[in-house]
Amino acid sequence: MPLTNITGIARSEGDPRVEHKGPSSLSGADRLARALGWFSVGLGIAELVVPGRLARTLGLEDKEGLIRAYGARELASAVPTLSIDKPVGLAARIAGDALDLGTLATGLHRENPKWRNAAIATALVAGITLLDIAALKGVKAAHRREPGGGRDYSDRSGLPKGREASRGLARKDFDIPPDYRAEGSVADAVPLLPSQA
Repeated sequence: MPLTNITGIARSEGDPRVEHKGPSSLSGADRLARALGWFSVGLGIAELVVPGRLARTLGLEDKEGLIRAYGARELASAVPTLSIDKPVGLAARIAGDALDLGTLATGLHRENPKWRNAAIATALVAGITLLDIAALKGVKAAHRREPGGGRDYSDRSGLPKGREASRGLARKDFDIPPDYRAEGSVADAVPLLPSQA
């Protein structure tokens, strides 16, 4: 059931009905970061709940405590990844991926009867690492600030010449109807801007 249908449950009589959602303001990088954050939640829970099973599957029986710690790390990195601090969470995920790859590398020897599983897991983690790096670059690019600290709005149509250049334009460019003009004591009490004097 789409979310737009669920919103109708709490609607009062006479309230407008939501027919469909509008376009998302999230960039592709934001959506990828959100998906990676939820992946971290799922993986973190699995590593916390069944570390022994994961260790046996990968031939890393002596690393159950480490896998459990990695689960806590995954959940900790999921929080900022799912928040507005996506770059922090994604950087933590990349660092965690490096730890995961190092740990998995210890299971990639022929004496490990599950070395193929460890090799598959290593390939999957390497792929996820590439997604993490792409998401980090994309999120940084989508939300970067200009060198002066603010954003560049010169391509927007609201006040293309800035606030100061736009002050008083309505008074200069348009003929104000007589019934809108202040007269008498009210007009005398309103201070004029230096440009109007």
